[in-house]
Amino acid sequence: MDTIKKDVHQFLVERGWENQYQVPKDLAISLTLEATELLECFQWKSDKEAVAQNRAAMSEELADVFIYATQLATALDLDIETIVQEKLAKNATKYPPKSVK
Repeated sequence: MDTIKKDVHQFLVERGWENQYQVPKDLAISLTLEATELLECFQWKSDKEAVAQNRAAMSEELADVFIYATQLATALDLDIETIVQEKLAKNATKYPPKSVK
């Protein structure tokens, strides 16, 4: 995770974007737009067809979503590993295995 964060930051710095576009609102909007582009890969197709026809595009769009999620977490001073573990623990309590099977 640290390598990805470092690589994303370096990419931004090399282009002079590290401060210009790194505000939570804009990052949340961009994350949503990229998620929508991922969703378009599935439009009007069965799951099997969509994956067969659009796997490469799905890979790129999912990477974009992850990059923006990483940038948003950084802008909000949130540690991704910590917040994911906290959310998994919360979900484990909310949805115990015996009650959801």
